[in-house]
Amino acid sequence: MSAAVAAGARRSSRSLMGARREWYYGAPMRCFAFALLALALACGDDDAPAPVDAGALPDAAAPGEDAATSVDAGPTLPRTIGGDRPAAVRVPIDYDPAEPAALIVLLHGFGASGVVQDAYLGLSGAARTRNTIVVLPDGTENPSGQRYWNATDACCDFEGTEVDDVAYVRSLVSEVQEHYAVDPDRIYLFGHSNGGFMSYHLACEGPDPFAAIATLAGATWNDPANCTPERPLSVLQIHGTADETIAYEGGIINAAVYPSAAESVAFFAEEAGCDAEPVEGERFDFTSDVDGAETVESVYEGCGEVDVRLWTLEAGGHIPVLADGAIERVVDWLLAQSR
Repeated sequence: MSAAVAAGARRSSRSLMGARREWYYGAPMRCFAFALLALALACGDDDAPAPVDAGALPDAAAPGEDAATSVDAGPTLPRTIGGDRPAAVRVPIDYDPAEPAALIVLLHGFGASGVVQDAYLGLSGAARTRNTIVVLPDGTENPSGQRYWNATDACCDFEGTEVDDVAYVRSLVSEVQEHYAVDPDRIYLFGHSNGGFMSYHLACEGPDPFAAIATLAGATWNDPANCTPERPLSVLQIHGTADETIAYEGGIINAAVYPSAAESVAFFAEEAGCDAEPVEGERFDFTSDVDGAETVESVYEGCGEVDVRLWTLEAGGHIPVLADGAIERVVDWLLAQSR
């Protein structure tokens, strides 16, 4: 194991299991975001709950359905699906069944929820003007009340429940398709941290019905034998080099290795028959945590009809404060992909 991976392993194991709180609660920008959303939590409180992966905003502080949608869908168009594991549905402005919408399933980080994740990212706000439905599912609660996805051996079914989240997420897509007009070639996943791991898991076990995945601070399986996609898939990995929870260079969680950001993307580039090495694309500002155009884009060419790329946030952390236009950039990349 390289020194970088070993260092990442030590950081990741401490952070996700709750032994370190400062990565989340000590951040001034997190306190600022809390104030904006009228949080009842104080930054730096020693009695604060264990950290989460997704801009930990309590459910009560997240925007409700009315804040994310403006359409009276009527009794046949549910705003909640999933039965015993309900997931909120956010509908675009001027939804019209005659014009099938795209669909994004947002997978939250460890300890968060779909609504909390959406409050942090602002995904449904960007999607609602782009004829895109957003689904906000919740992972299973562990004994500590933290929600998680059973994604890879590294993250984050620490109790070994082996819940079938692949079947659950796919069932949500099918249920949305039963009620809404959805373009079957424009269905996507976007996951943060544990949700990013889960996005890769779904890509590895299909990847149908998904046309593309985008992950923020996620990683795929370390063992390629666990990832056998049936067709090439468009992949966007977004990751900060200063991430102390899911290390950019890879690490170990739960006694299992997870690969680096570059290795995660390279696997899917190889599966798609892309050129061996990526080329540097544009630089742009993705997070306001770092001054200037901190994000370096690495793009694989020769990939046929798919798009595989890595956005490296130089000095970016695990929960970056998004710059203006950042989430729109992610959504627009997803919507440009088709199955």
